[in-house]
Amino acid sequence: MHRFYAPKTSIDGDRVTLGETEAHHLRDVLRHSVGDEIRVFDGDGGEYQCRVEAVAKWSANLSIIARVEPSAPESSLDLTIAAALLKGEKFDLVIKKCVELGVTRLVPLITQRCDVRPKDGAKKGERWQKMVIDASRQCGRATLMAMDEHVDFGEFVKKGPTDGSRIMFSEREGREFDTQTLPQKLTAFVGPEGGWDDREISVAAENGIDIVTFGGRILR
Repeated sequence: MHRFYAPKTSIDGDRVTLGETEAHHLRDVLRHSVGDEIRVFDGDGGEYQCRVEAVAKWSANLSIIARVEPSAPESSLDLTIAAALLKGEKFDLVIKKCVELGVTRLVPLITQRCDVRPKDGAKKGERWQKMVIDASRQCGRATLMAMDEHVDFGEFVKKGPTDGSRIMFSEREGREFDTQTLPQKLTAFVGPEGGWDDREISVAAENGIDIVTFGGRILR
């Protein structure tokens, strides 16, 4: 069953209106027509079985048949990933995999060694949000992962969430990862290809973030 995204503002009672992008996908890519049944998710946990009632050039009108359970339920772990920006399209893969793995929130970090200074923030933000929607459509999630704008590492450490557990994955100066205790809320910091700068590790530790290693193993 093909899935489409419609924010709550596009749902009125038992009627759903798909916007231009989703309507194009329904009409021109998947070749759906009036009478076909599809599924719609609202990005806030709601998923609906719908019937296509009308298809226009810029939109599509649907009727809700029933509310259904998403095929991919949300994780019980409220997980925020704060990850250093990567060159080129490598960060695109990070976004897609975070959605697929059930991450709650993704925060792109500017670090000392990330070698990325993003431009056109608003344009990139729109592109990233589209990736979140596309990945959610594919993997069966009905709740959209929150996608933050890029932020400086030090600023996020000091002003970011302080509730729940906070860990930094590092290739040095850390303890073993504790697999016995599973928190309900976790923020995990993932470094750049060049690794964390010494000062960044110190700042993290000074702000109560646990430094964790995998026994010296460096992950790509």
